[in-house]
Amino acid sequence: MLKKKHYLALGVVVLAALLIFSLPQRATSRLKLAVSSLFLPLFGLLNTAQHLPVAAADIAMPRSALLREVGELQRDQQQSRIQMMQAAATAQENDQLRALIGWQRQTPWKLKLANVVMRDPANWWRTVQIDLGSRDGVRENLPVLTADGLVGRVSAVGLTRSQVVLLGDSYCRVSALVENPAHDIGIITASGPLDNSLVELTYLSGNAVVKPGQNVVTSGEGGVYPRGIIIGQVVDSQTVEFGLYTEARVKLAANLGALDQVWVLFP
Repeated sequence: MLKKKHYLALGVVVLAALLIFSLPQRATSRLKLAVSSLFLPLFGLLNTAQHLPVAAADIAMPRSALLREVGELQRDQQQSRIQMMQAAATAQENDQLRALIGWQRQTPWKLKLANVVMRDPANWWRTVQIDLGSRDGVRENLPVLTADGLVGRVSAVGLTRSQVVLLGDSYCRVSALVENPAHDIGIITASGPLDNSLVELTYLSGNAVVKPGQNVVTSGEGGVYPRGIIIGQVVDSQTVEFGLYTEARVKLAANLGALDQVWVLFP
């Protein structure tokens, strides 16, 4: 009985094969497409199952390792930014030095470059210390300036450092000349404590015609500052003491609050 069932099944398979081969080509293609569409999901499921262990291994990556990688990336990024900042600062410093050296070659004075190493905040920024001293030939009362204008004078000298008293301090008086037709001469004196960019130009003649925007330079009188160093520009003026003399406010050309490097002027 069992053999008869096998023979019967074999006959059905042979008959089905004969029928398939006897079909036209177009019908055979449709039949293949239908059969493959039935088994395609099974093939996809098998492929997914094969890749599942790899994906599971990726998901199972320790959190500590991920945090370590993120930290390393952040450190690399910060290091790159710092290097870019350093490169930009170096380029800016080189440009400033080139400008300073070029300006030094154009001036008729003998100059030596100094770095500002200390400020005195208790004295309203009116004194600074520089890294030049007596071993560098510095002595008291030498003028100190920048490429923008006069800064002050050397007030005390040590072996390797010196103190500079700045314009606007009561101990730093300068004979100054207004670049107007009359070449009026006055004295730069102390200014108020609130704005270190302004100084007073006093003891001008009572009939002095001083206008805003006129340049103020050293007069050369007194033997400390040579003539022609720019001090600043006139802001405004007024007569005082019943017209006995004239006073003017002067905006300094040099920025005393941002001194990094200065020039000491030697005779």
